[in-house]
Amino acid sequence: MSALVVATWNIHGAVGLDGRHSLERIVRMLARLDADVVALQEFAVSRGRLAAACAELEDRLGRRAIVHPTLDTPFGPFGNAVLTRLPVREASCLDLRVGSREPRNAIELRLDWNGAPMRLFATHLGLSSAERRAQSERLAQRIAGVDTPAILLGDLNEPRRRGSLAALEAQMALGSSPATFPSPCPVLRLDRILVTASLRASRHVRRDVLARIASDHLPLVAIVEHDDRVMDSDGSASEADAAESRRRGHGP
Repeated sequence: MSALVVATWNIHGAVGLDGRHSLERIVRMLARLDADVVALQEFAVSRGRLAAACAELEDRLGRRAIVHPTLDTPFGPFGNAVLTRLPVREASCLDLRVGSREPRNAIELRLDWNGAPMRLFATHLGLSSAERRAQSERLAQRIAGVDTPAILLGDLNEPRRRGSLAALEAQMALGSSPATFPSPCPVLRLDRILVTASLRASRHVRRDVLARIASDHLPLVAIVEHDDRVMDSDGSASEADAAESRRRGHGP
């Protein structure tokens, strides 16, 4: 089964470090990434232009666009988006709001990867540790309930190795993620790509000049493959090997 290229990028509402709004720069960088699936955070379009913006992205990048805003601002919808060239079998949205904090959600997709089902989650977690912990627990509970390999993409807003993401780490491998923020000289590991035990991921950051200017985050990319070392003869991961695979972090 061929490898899958996935990416996550907080695009800062398409406002670059020069203060200029340019969706064009974002589209050009996404074309360079050429990922099979990419999650975008802080995706924002002008009021009344959501359908047109999605159609433009789909036409120029050859991928289906799924958008679930978290906020309806005076300027227009703002939130999470996924672009995918894989067939989408099912799409839904998980509510991650915590009390009076800024609303958050996670896009959940059931995708067809080389004829086999997989789940993809795309999210942007909150700014407080307690909020992230609650959101992490909610996501982990949902991921524990799926019966297919799963990938989580997003800006998790957690710079520490584990921190508020302990519940997610019990279900998925955090791996070794490079720093992505701030884009000119990244020092914080805010953006993450997590995979379940039957998968392994090799992660890297794109440091193109265009990426450093287009947003305050850099894109995080991973090559994801099935990990045959933890697969039983029936194609499922054994419990012991899955635990060891999570401990290893599924590679770099």
